[in-house]
Amino acid sequence: MRKHTFKEWMIAVRPWSFPASTMPVIVTMSYLFWKDGANGINWLFGLWALVNIVVFHAAGNTWSDWSDYRKKVDAEDTFGAKTLTSGMFTPGEIMKLSVALTVVACAGGLGLLVLTGLPLLWIGLGGVACTLLYPALKYRALGDVVILAAYAFLPTLGTSYVATGAIDWNVLWIALPVGLITDGILHSNNTRDIITDARCGINTMAMGLGMKASAWVYGFEMVFPYVWVGICSIVGIMPLWTIMVFLTLPVAIACERTMRKAVDGGVALIADLDVRTANVQLMFSLLLTLAFAVDGLI
Repeated sequence: MRKHTFKEWMIAVRPWSFPASTMPVIVTMSYLFWKDGANGINWLFGLWALVNIVVFHAAGNTWSDWSDYRKKVDAEDTFGAKTLTSGMFTPGEIMKLSVALTVVACAGGLGLLVLTGLPLLWIGLGGVACTLLYPALKYRALGDVVILAAYAFLPTLGTSYVATGAIDWNVLWIALPVGLITDGILHSNNTRDIITDARCGINTMAMGLGMKASAWVYGFEMVFPYVWVGICSIVGIMPLWTIMVFLTLPVAIACERTMRKAVDGGVALIADLDVRTANVQLMFSLLLTLAFAVDGLI
């Protein structure tokens, strides 16, 4: 095994995708601060949960890359990850990295479980299952459902539990908009790869829908979160400050227009749309976090 640079290891774990896992935790912590104040929040456990989900995410990325390479979903002519198809890493190296990251993440989760309580076990087991089963479920058109569970509902509920000692089901109000944009990251990726995925014998939701319908679904995933936050702010479920997320709406709409252009213009137009969608996720979630924090301080 040749020695790899730090940059290569970073490429292997795909840090550009981490907003999908970090933002649900960060937004939840800010939401809890707005709702209940700072005194009832265990900030150390919240930070622990944040670090742990990043490690789990990195493990999932490398596990998915190994599975896609083995299934020939990723090849030299595809837009997917190039860590294996370029020869930067061997399949064995990526597998060992994925196993090591999974072990570290599970150890961190068990430590947090001991310090908090049994309910975290079921949330953690759900997260582990999503990580390990994701490739197989993605190949059966269920990847989008797994992403909603792993990067929306489970982390928000889990964070509310470790930070406050009780599961606050109200965090699901913020899980949906954040999770839909995260789903847009995967959906834009799968829409781009419809043709190359078809030759591998797998079936993604984008393949079942086709290019045109997939563009409409992506548009919903990018626009509805703003409608949701707008309604929640009007009826008082969220503070009015949360309308700050609308500052990022032009960027989201630009992504949606790019997807629609790709219906007739070809998938090369959306080669980097997954990265652009992740950037929307980051900006949207940071403004949502800021809104809760500002209103909580006033």
